Amino acid sequence: MPTCSEARSNLLSLLRGAEHFNTEIFPAKEALFASLAKGQAPGALFIACADSRINPNLITQTEPGDLFILRNIGNLVPAYGEMLGGVSSAIEYAVLGLGVSSIIVCGHSDCGAMKALLEPEKNGLDKMPTVRRWLRNAEAARAAALNTFRSEDAGPATVRCLAEQNVLLQLAHLRTHPAVAAGLARNTLFLQGWFYDIGTGEISVLDEQTRKSVPISGVIEKLQEQTEQETA
Repeated sequence: MPTCSEARSNLLSLLRGAEHFNTEIFPAKEALFASLAKGQAPGALFIACADSRINPNLITQTEPGDLFILRNIGNLVPAYGEMLGGVSSAIEYAVLGLGVSSIIVCGHSDCGAMKALLEPEKNGLDKMPTVRRWLRNAEAARAAALNTFRSEDAGPATVRCLAEQNVLLQLAHLRTHPAVAAGLARNTLFLQGWFYDIGTGEISVLDEQTRKSVPISGVIEKLQEQTEQETA
């Protein structure tokens, strides 16, 4: 736990950052923010972990207004009807209210939520009952990962395997949401799972058919070919 002095220092740092934004950053992007003041029209819903090391706009090189961002512990999406609340309403609003055309679920390396799933007691879940209950939405991913690894082998490879299985599970959960199901049926909505490696910066796409990660370059090439064929 931080000391009183450390907590005060952290708050001062945030305030100085906000001051810098007001005086330096905002004036340089004034036209962008003027347009955003009139409303938003993001192209994608980006579902990411609340982990402080993940910056959706940075890793996608997008500007404010481009992404509708939903963050929570473990980038989880409860199946429709299981836990109607903030996550479900954000998904519904993004699809029906904002008309996003893509939903990305992004997992990442060294994920604390995945570590807690593998080793609950070691990671203090006995003291965090709300977190423990929330992580039940990833239990099926844990079962799938443990077909390959044992829970006691909670190294980077095991955590990555579980994080990837979790992304695939949350994509399946997404399809149970009525707004998403309707968008998929109309072919106006695309779902995709990503895995982000914090240490290397590498982003890979998870293929739902093979359940394996594929290089992002190959996915880009395939999408470009499909676009060219449709416009030819």
